[in-house]
Amino acid sequence: MTTYVRRFALTLLFGLILVVTGVVGYGLIEGWGTLDALYMTAITLSAVGYSEVRPLSRAGRTFTMFLLLGGLTWMGFWFANLTSVIVELDLKDVLRRRRTMNAIAQLQDHVIICGGGRTGRQVAQELRTMTDRFVIIEREPAQVEELTEYLPGARVMEGDATHDNVLIDAGVDRATGLVACLSADTDNLFVCLSARDLAPELTIVARAYEEETMYKLYRAGADHVVSPNVSSAIRMASVIMRPSVVSFLDIATRSSDLNLRLEQASISERSTLAGKTLAEASIPQRTGLIIIAVRKMLDEEPEFVFNPVADTRLEAGDEMIVLGKDEQIEKLKEYVTA
Repeated sequence: MTTYVRRFALTLLFGLILVVTGVVGYGLIEGWGTLDALYMTAITLSAVGYSEVRPLSRAGRTFTMFLLLGGLTWMGFWFANLTSVIVELDLKDVLRRRRTMNAIAQLQDHVIICGGGRTGRQVAQELRTMTDRFVIIEREPAQVEELTEYLPGARVMEGDATHDNVLIDAGVDRATGLVACLSADTDNLFVCLSARDLAPELTIVARAYEEETMYKLYRAGADHVVSPNVSSAIRMASVIMRPSVVSFLDIATRSSDLNLRLEQASISERSTLAGKTLAEASIPQRTGLIIIAVRKMLDEEPEFVFNPVADTRLEAGDEMIVLGKDEQIEKLKEYVTA
């Protein structure tokens, strides 16, 4: 915008110089008063073709021709700058959208965030600490611009997430997760229905403002439903009754100084850890991580084994919940998938 402002400022300055030149010139050459000279200058610069204020002398006609040439040049500059602003800004927006869509088309196993409000921004910010494979869908153009400035480099897509074609363009069929955090529960409901139909294996997390909407969101296909009211109430009560526990969880999940976080690691059928006990796997010795729990699937229902003992056997499909630093977690993932 600084370039455009400078261009228009120079054009206005050029026009002002022409006006002053015309008023002074007609005053000196023809001896006209300020009002007559200003009127003659205005109709000459604008090339409107009105009759002369008074008959011009030979010198006055010559001066008028040069002034008319300057006026046509000034108008050319003015319309050129105006056209440049319209074309360049529109072209810049088109190119930005094209780059964003090309980047989205290359994504695999990413997360789609539906809604770029306060919750959507916070989700994107948290995801960014772990991965850059996420897409934000926002319907308001002004909000898209704010998100682009707030999260430089993030893939922000303009569109209505309740429409199937928008979710398809965001790569819902290639995504691993979707967060529905639009401003209205009904919109989140539509997103869950569409996303579940388009991607049956997708993990969907939805936000519900009203408690009675939570059950409907589950029926619409959401795997997890989060209510800000319920979560806030639980946290406030926990701060009062268990402040040390809450402080520990904050450090374990959000601390940037210690770089400490809770993470999960899945045991696949091809993993060398499948069928081994924790003692045989020697995970703390190899990685330095603390194993908090093991999530097992028993009769198609998940069951957590907290503080697992050394003879706990790891099976394909199990998930370990661990606590440690980023480099330790990376070692674990390499060890598990080896």
